[in-house]
Amino acid sequence: MRCPLAPTVGTPASPPHRHPCAAPGQPHDRGAGPCWVSASLFPPPPGTHQGHPRAAPGQPHDRGAGPCWVSAPWPARHLCTVPGRTIAVIPAGVVCPTAGPPEPATHAPPHRVILLSVSRRLLGHRLWGSLLRASFYGQFVAGQTPPEVGVTVQRLRALGLRPLLAVPIEEDVGQDKEGEGWYEGNRGAVLGCVGLSAQGGPQPMMQLKVTALMSARLCVSTGRRGGELLTPPFGRERCRGPGTLLSPAENRHLQASLLRLDGVTQVRAGVRVLVDAEYTYVNPALTLVTLALMGRWNRAQPWVWNTYQCYLQDCLVRLGADAALAERRGFCFGVKLVRGAYLEQERRLARERGYPDPLHPTWEATNHSYQHCLDLLLELVARDGQQCQLIVASHNETSVSHAIRRMEELGIAKDGGAVCFGQLLGMCDHVSLALGQAGYAIYKSIPYGAVEDVLPYLVRRAQENQSVLQGIRKERDLLRRELWRRLLHRP
Repeated sequence: MRCPLAPTVGTPASPPHRHPCAAPGQPHDRGAGPCWVSASLFPPPPGTHQGHPRAAPGQPHDRGAGPCWVSAPWPARHLCTVPGRTIAVIPAGVVCPTAGPPEPATHAPPHRVILLSVSRRLLGHRLWGSLLRASFYGQFVAGQTPPEVGVTVQRLRALGLRPLLAVPIEEDVGQDKEGEGWYEGNRGAVLGCVGLSAQGGPQPMMQLKVTALMSARLCVSTGRRGGELLTPPFGRERCRGPGTLLSPAENRHLQASLLRLDGVTQVRAGVRVLVDAEYTYVNPALTLVTLALMGRWNRAQPWVWNTYQCYLQDCLVRLGADAALAERRGFCFGVKLVRGAYLEQERRLARERGYPDPLHPTWEATNHSYQHCLDLLLELVARDGQQCQLIVASHNETSVSHAIRRMEELGIAKDGGAVCFGQLLGMCDHVSLALGQAGYAIYKSIPYGAVEDVLPYLVRRAQENQSVLQGIRKERDLLRRELWRRLLHRP
């Protein structure tokens, strides 16, 4: 079986291109060889230049080596049928302010935050909200109400894509809410997400932010104290019992939080719950909570999954340790594998607080980390696809291609349910469509909610995913071509 992202048979592959900053013998960090843009759908036009058509002389295309194959009309037309890509919203994808070059890492607010704040004051709440719904919000968000989300889900399913719904509510340290009311309200929203996800098609999934249901400050306290409150054994009494290291108020909140988390998974209705990773100072507690839930619910199959951020230097070690723990304790291990989305904030905190940077120093090192973790997990899946399951959550086309090749080499079925792929709604849709057309399980992460609730999530994603945002230039070219085709009424 040929990889859907590999060059078409008979098409000469471009020679590997080395990034000018890469070490001798190392390929470009975004992948050697041809620019993996669903080459089976994008045959390279004769005489295609190796660089981006607008790149400076001698500079390669920003997505890596090889030709930029963006001439075929079919994928562009299908990109415009993805939710948020109607003709009214195409200009948002073409001139989206998040598609520019990365901003320098400074302590000042990025220009997107300033622009949104100023525009809201000048335009007023109603007009400002309407403009966002027609552009930025409409590009990356499913909607606000269940019927709007349902329409988006149906359109995705018609294209062979599956929904991965998310309520983008979380709390950071210093944003502590008064009382349990805020967390209980979030519990209702999360349970609503469970219900919507259950109607989304086969093998439904949803994302969960633990700090929507549990104080971030308590997560930090628990992590600093070594996790004694949540370590194995994973019984109900252990999880709900009082912690001797916490104050009475913290104990009450911990028990209420664990009840909320347990309730979300208990009424999962066949929905797999993917627990998101967050900042490094809350992650130890998040992992402990998630492992406790795994030990309780993942006896027959993985209903609760944990997220591992490969930009962290200790990711491979922790991943291996948790996989070994799952095997020893006899529960199934579900993994969402990501590169990580809090890069600038993590590095800034390390500088300000004087501790070592927890992240890999270069993008290339993060790529190597991702590949090593991916190889480990695929080998575990090949050994027992019921014990270990994986979602390859990446916009990096080289990583996606590598996963597909390794699946074929290890004999992992693309439709067996043990390995799937995930990407954000409105990003990397050309790769998502190629995977769906080839029969792979591909999920689109879909936040939903009111503009005011979702916007901070989207702005932060725009700030934190600069490496991804540089890559949507290819999609922007596709959308621009499709816009002109429609305006000129060409067939």
